[in-house]
Amino acid sequence: MAGQSRKWMILVATIWIQAFTGTNFDFSAYSTDLKSILGISQVQLNYLAVASDLGKAFGWSSGLALLYLPLWVVMFMAASMGIVGYGVQWAVIQNLISLPYVVVFLMCLIAGCSICWFNTVCFVLCVRNFPSNRALALSLTISFNGVSPALYTLAANSINSDDDSVYLLLNAIIPLITSFAALLPILRQPSVDTPLLQEAVRRDSLIFLFLNFLAIFTGLYLLLLNSISSDVWTNRFLFAGAILLLILPLCVPGGAIARDWAHRNIHSSFRLEGSTFSLVDPDDLELHKELLGRESISSLANGVASNFAADPNRTTISSSDGISSSRQSLGECIGYCDKVVFKDQLMMLGEEHSATMLIRRLDFWLYYLAYFCGGTIGLVYSNNLGQIAQSLGFSSETTTLVTLYSSFSFFGRLLSATPDFIRWAVYFARTGWLSIALVPTPIAFCVLALSGSSAALHVGTALIGLSSGFIFAAAVSITSELFGPSSMGVNHNILITNIPLGSLAYGLLAAIVYDANVNPTLRRLVNLDEEAMVCMGRQCYHETFVWWACISMLGLVSSVFLFIRTRPAYDHFEQNRKRLVNY
Repeated sequence: MAGQSRKWMILVATIWIQAFTGTNFDFSAYSTDLKSILGISQVQLNYLAVASDLGKAFGWSSGLALLYLPLWVVMFMAASMGIVGYGVQWAVIQNLISLPYVVVFLMCLIAGCSICWFNTVCFVLCVRNFPSNRALALSLTISFNGVSPALYTLAANSINSDDDSVYLLLNAIIPLITSFAALLPILRQPSVDTPLLQEAVRRDSLIFLFLNFLAIFTGLYLLLLNSISSDVWTNRFLFAGAILLLILPLCVPGGAIARDWAHRNIHSSFRLEGSTFSLVDPDDLELHKELLGRESISSLANGVASNFAADPNRTTISSSDGISSSRQSLGECIGYCDKVVFKDQLMMLGEEHSATMLIRRLDFWLYYLAYFCGGTIGLVYSNNLGQIAQSLGFSSETTTLVTLYSSFSFFGRLLSATPDFIRWAVYFARTGWLSIALVPTPIAFCVLALSGSSAALHVGTALIGLSSGFIFAAAVSITSELFGPSSMGVNHNILITNIPLGSLAYGLLAAIVYDANVNPTLRRLVNLDEEAMVCMGRQCYHETFVWWACISMLGLVSSVFLFIRTRPAYDHFEQNRKRLVNY
C-alpha cells in the first residue's frame, strides 16, 4: 500500500516539472530585445525560434538515453542543457559576452532539446506509474506545461518588470531547482508489477477529478490575477500564491498515507467473514478487450468485404441486362469509394506499430497533417506574439498576451481529459474530439485578419491557445491508442517532427511578409541597424493570418478524415468494453 502514496508523489513531481519547463512558450517576451541586441532581421529571428523547436526533432535522443541511464540522470542532463542554452543567451542580452549569430542559434537548439528531454521523462513516469489511468495522468500533467509562461511572468515581474532578459535567467535556473525538488519521488518509485483492482482504478479516477478541479482553479488564478499585478510586492505575493497552489496536490499522497495507516491500525482489527468475489484486473480487462476487438472487427470486416467486394454477377441471375449493368456500375463505384476512403484502415486500437509500419499508414499521415496544420501553427503564432503586438501598436500588452495564450492553452490541455471523464454518459472517439478542437483555430485567424483591434487580438490569442493546448495534450493519448502504448515514446517523437518543420515553414512565411512590409516611408524605424527595422501596421501580418487560416482549414479537413477512418475501431473497442463491464 505504500506504493499508492509514492505513485501520487510521482504525479505531483511530474506536475512540478511540467509547470516549470515549458520555457519555449515565453520566447515572445524577450524576442524583441534579442532581435535588437543581435541586430538581426525578422527572418533571422524566426530561425532562432525554429532552433528552439528543432530540439524536438532530437527527441529520440532522450529515449535512447533512457535505455542506458536512470531517469533522474536524464532529468539532470536536461536541466544542464537548459542552463547552458538559456544562460548563454541571457549573457548575450546583458552584453556580458558577444557571440556570433551561429552560436546563439546553437544555444537555442540546446535549450529546445532540454525541454524535449524533460517531456520524455514526464511521459515515461506517467505511463509507468499509471497504467490503468494513463490518459488522465498524461492530460493532467501535460496541461501544467501551459502555465509556464504565466508563472515565469509573475516570477520575472517579482524581480524586475522592466528587464525582459530576466526570463532567460529564470529559464536557466528554475528547471534545475525543480529537478532537485522532484529527485526524491523519482528515486523512490513504487513497483508497478501488481495490477490495481477495479475499485482502486475508480478511486484513482475520483482523485484525478479532484486534481483537475484544482488545476482549473490554478489556471483561473494565474489568468485573472496576472492582470492586476502592478508592483513588485504584489507580484511576489501572487507568485507565492501560485507556488502554494502547486504544492496543494501533495495532500493526495498525504491522504494515501493516512488511509494506509488507518487500514493497518483500524481496519485490521475487524474480520468480515463471508462470500467474496474477485474483480477483473485492468490488465486482464485490456487483454479481453483486445481479443474481443479482434474477433468482432474481423467478423465485421468479413461482412463488409462480402457486401462491397461481392461478385457483381450475383445480382444478375434474375435481372435484365440494363438493371444488372447499372447495379454493377453502382457496385464498382461504391467499391472504388470504399477503397479510397478506407484503404489500409486501422481495424483495432492499441496495436503496436514499429516506426516502419507507422510511416506506411495513411492514418498516421492524416494525423500528422492535422497536428502540423493545427497545434504547430498555434505554437508558431505564440512565437510571433511579440512582433504581432508591436506591429499593431500594443507592445505594452505583450506579457499579457503571452499569459493569455498560456492560460487558455492550459485550459485546452485540461479539456483533453473530457473524453475520459464523460465516457460513461457520452462516448465519442478521441479523434472526433481532435476535429472539434481544431475548429477555433481558423476562426481565430479570420478574426485577426479582419480586425486589428486589441479585442480581436485578445480573442484570437485565447482561441488559438485553447485549440493548440487541447491538441498538444490529446496527441499523446491518441498516439498511444492508434499505434500502441509500448511504442508511444518512439512514435510520438516521430509525430512531433512536424513542430520544427512547421516552425520553419510558417515562421518563414510570416517573417518574409513582415520584412516585405518594412517601408521607411510608411513605417517607423526604431533601431539604427537597418536589418533590425520594425514593421508597423496591420499589413505586417494580415497576409500571414489569411494563409494561416487556410492552412488550419486543411488541418481540420485532415482530422475529419482521420475521425471517419478510425471511428469503427473506437466504436468496437467501446462496445467490447461495455460488454465486459456488464458481464
